[in-house]
Amino acid sequence: MQAVLGIGTNLGDREENLASAITGLEELPGTKLLAMSNIYVTAPFDVISPQEDYLNCCVLLDTELEPETLLELCLALEDRLGRVRQEYHGARTIDIDLLLYQGFASNTPKLRVPHPGILERAFVMVPLSDIFPSFQALGLDFGEAYQQVEKGGVQLYK
Repeated sequence: MQAVLGIGTNLGDREENLASAITGLEELPGTKLLAMSNIYVTAPFDVISPQEDYLNCCVLLDTELEPETLLELCLALEDRLGRVRQEYHGARTIDIDLLLYQGFASNTPKLRVPHPGILERAFVMVPLSDIFPSFQALGLDFGEAYQQVEKGGVQLYK
């Protein structure tokens, strides 16, 4: 099955954090990286305390892992890369969100797929549009939301 992940970082060596996350995802059992978006610089979103800007990207995976297992392994990868959860939307070395999973939907406290914030977040939709220029991603039509969302805070990195 195919899955789309959103990856973000705003602490430490952000480029290295993204590279380490991508490497970790490529090492997951039965998983292959199919595509990666450009990397974007984005302002913090819905935060309590001041933070540095994020580097964000999206990746498309082909995986044999079930959605729950993929999520658990992404959370373990975040831990391995130094993620500390201290406050809601706090600064982080790495954040890996399961955004979409082909043919699967869930709305439980542990797993919400499609990710509920996709259609309000330019820092997700802009990289997602790199991978899916038709604005159709694994059953999600995000074209209208993409046209309406403010994209001024999302800048191409390098």
